[in-house]
Amino acid sequence: MLELKGLSKSFPGVRALDDVSLRFEPGEIHALVGENGAGKSTLIKLITGIYQPDRGEVLFNGRRLDFRSYRDSLAQGIDIVSQEIQVIPESTIAENIMLDKMVTRGRTGIIDWAAVNRRARFYLDMVGLPLAPDTVIKRLSAAQKQLVQISKALAADARVLLLDEPTSSLTEHEAHNLFGILRGLRDKGVTIVYVSHKFEEVFALCDKVSVLRDGRLVGTERIDNLTQAELIKMMIGRDVTQAHMGRLDAEGGREMLRADHAVRKGKVEDVSFAVRAGEILGFYGLVGAGRTELARVLIGEDKLDAGTIFVRGEKACIRSVADSLERYGIGYVTENRKEEGLLLQSAVSTNITITIWPRIANRLTRAISRSKEVAITRGMIDSLSIRATGPNQRTEDLSGGNQQKVCISKWL
Repeated sequence: MLELKGLSKSFPGVRALDDVSLRFEPGEIHALVGENGAGKSTLIKLITGIYQPDRGEVLFNGRRLDFRSYRDSLAQGIDIVSQEIQVIPESTIAENIMLDKMVTRGRTGIIDWAAVNRRARFYLDMVGLPLAPDTVIKRLSAAQKQLVQISKALAADARVLLLDEPTSSLTEHEAHNLFGILRGLRDKGVTIVYVSHKFEEVFALCDKVSVLRDGRLVGTERIDNLTQAELIKMMIGRDVTQAHMGRLDAEGGREMLRADHAVRKGKVEDVSFAVRAGEILGFYGLVGAGRTELARVLIGEDKLDAGTIFVRGEKACIRSVADSLERYGIGYVTENRKEEGLLLQSAVSTNITITIWPRIANRLTRAISRSKEVAITRGMIDSLSIRATGPNQRTEDLSGGNQQKVCISKWL
């Protein structure tokens, strides 16, 4: 059994966790839910030694754990599937999965690459990722990297498995496959902690749910005893009514973006679509179906090999991401914010305003107006309810959900 007693953790200007006590039982899938910034990811990182608590303790089977690093956690059979993409881009899929479990030829210390690839292939098949184990990671989409991370955790044969938003990049098909794997692990006695914002997943998969709000534990209940409305009330502290947002009528809207027989060799094959002003067009498909690849072509990140793109009825020649924004007014919220969407070491204000720096720069000196930058950032923080200490807070110190809001803000 994994037990938390009085855990507290603070960061500059923010109390992330305040006196949280919880128990996670073997053979159980225990959901952890809460709004953005509630403390879910911080709790996971405290359990695995990535962070150290200011107060409180973590016990495993009655013995106090004093982890100083993630490596200590792995040694005790406690592993994590992180919300963020955590891979080595220049290495192969097999190397990422088997990094701390390399197979050698007897006592020679020479790596048996055939055996490493075979074992990696076994876990890739479990998660349904049909790629060769020797494929270099940097060529993969965010969803494929997420499946590699899950494969790595499964290969660790952990006694406690912590999953932080594991389906954030996955389609329903891949998510359902993952649920089957997790149910099998539960039946073998593994303790599973599952962090999610998706209530459908929580009710379909989990046995219990604990709710965090503003860093404090609101309560723990069996899923069978709760409705979605009751769970929402626990999360936000009030009842929520479904407000009617009006009907979407885009039939008479101006055509804003159209693709005619777009081709990116090996990635996108003969794709045509049109989207009008006021319309929301969704693209759905399994991992590797070409959704991200199509988006990268539309913003000029990848070259269009054949076909034509039209913006507001006129033929477009989009050569780069800067071109798509400055000439055509097209923004792109990536599925992989850590590697592609944010400057994590920089301030929130830098990330939100970077797309409009030319507009807020002094015409003569080209210096960015700090007052305009701060005013715009404060407006976005208020509009999107971003939980930050202010415009100057470092972006990597925000919760994952609030980082995503910053990623969206720069395009708004």
